Amino acid sequence: MRSSHTAAAVDAVFDDENLIGYGGLEPVVRLAEWCGLPDLVTEHVRIGDAPNSGGANAAAKVASLVAGMVAGARYIEGIDRLRHGGMGLLFEGVRAPSTAGTFLRSFTHGHNRQLHAVHRQLLARLATTVDLLPGAARLALVDIDPSHVRVYGARKQGAQYGRLRGKRTLHPMLSTISTPDAAPVIGPVRLRRGKAADVRGAESFVAEAIATARQAGATGNILVRADSKFYTADVVAVCRRASVWFSLSTGINPSITAAIGRIPDSDWVDIVYPHPVEDPDTGQLISQAQVAEISYTAFVGRAKRLQVTARLVVRRVRRANTDATQGQGELFAVYRYHPMFTDNPAPLVQAETTHRGHAIIEPTIADLKASGLAHLPSGSFQANNAWLTLAAIAHNLTRAAGVAASAFHAKAETTTIREQLIQVPARLARSARRMILHLPEAWPWEHAWHNLFTTVHAPPRPTLP
Repeated sequence: MRSSHTAAAVDAVFDDENLIGYGGLEPVVRLAEWCGLPDLVTEHVRIGDAPNSGGANAAAKVASLVAGMVAGARYIEGIDRLRHGGMGLLFEGVRAPSTAGTFLRSFTHGHNRQLHAVHRQLLARLATTVDLLPGAARLALVDIDPSHVRVYGARKQGAQYGRLRGKRTLHPMLSTISTPDAAPVIGPVRLRRGKAADVRGAESFVAEAIATARQAGATGNILVRADSKFYTADVVAVCRRASVWFSLSTGINPSITAAIGRIPDSDWVDIVYPHPVEDPDTGQLISQAQVAEISYTAFVGRAKRLQVTARLVVRRVRRANTDATQGQGELFAVYRYHPMFTDNPAPLVQAETTHRGHAIIEPTIADLKASGLAHLPSGSFQANNAWLTLAAIAHNLTRAAGVAASAFHAKAETTTIREQLIQVPARLARSARRMILHLPEAWPWEHAWHNLFTTVHAPPRPTLP
């Protein structure tokens, strides 16, 4: 490939009033409106007496922030990308970054709970409009995991030196909802100070995640998965009260070690991984291991009502003796053990494999950090909390657009959906009182884009919950 003209024969002028850089944003915004995002914001988010009228027209400001994140904005100033060329012809009420910043700084904890209600209800409506969670009537998987977002500036409220040595962070807790057939969408999110314990607020958060999954159409069984930080009597009690299954890594303690020691050698079953997995202890890829289970009563130091008897499923990986002299065999095998506590009634190997699928939340969090959660842009803690919720809304909206486009985009990363379906240049034209988007000829993902466009423009409107 090479340039077809000499440099002297090429000019560039930013003067086309009908050209836009995000032709795919129109069907995504139409999808949000189809699912009632403006109405939900008007109904739930009520910010009164804010300085500079910061809470006025909340629906327009939320829509501008979410659309900006869908288009790729990773900080407040990034939503200015919505104000170019013919965007004013295609969309109404786009707000400036300064207005959006004032709006975010008007949030209190109560307003964030209002915004979170919008997030939960919009997720339920998206799941109704497109097949966002296929198979949820049989089994839904709710994954819980904390994360850290590094921030800069001494005036960031709540930012502290915590788990990441030498780095000031804020500490969001996130949940995802998925099925064996569907990519994860983001459920409840919650922002906490940098040094907050991982399990802080876990009971109410897990209860909210389960309720959100039910609201999004998970009418069948639900399995809550989390790592050892959430292996507590209170988290298990929440799952029991909600009549859902749990699958929690336990870590190693004397009681767990004693239980593993009681497993007969004959009970260990070989398991081979078609795709090697990373050993959490060494970081090495392993392709085979052994699993076994034993009945175990957890939390014996707590009140009788909080003690739970369920399955202790253990995976063991043979530890390589790297210090052995060449040619000398081992006197006995040494293993690393990875136990988890669950009441999942699936067969042994399937239960262990399903629990290992908890790792699906990590690329989802990475996907979010590559988009709206790349920064927590404000000095105000509650503004950043609102930004986190808006990023989750934008992620779910993008995921729903991918589902409407094609089977490939239904499970593609957000950046892929954005590059192939949203960041499509388009020229606006009018004909017979209709707006026409002229898109690039031979666009490789033209068929998927048309599927999305047709879905959100085809009558009738779906019945929303």
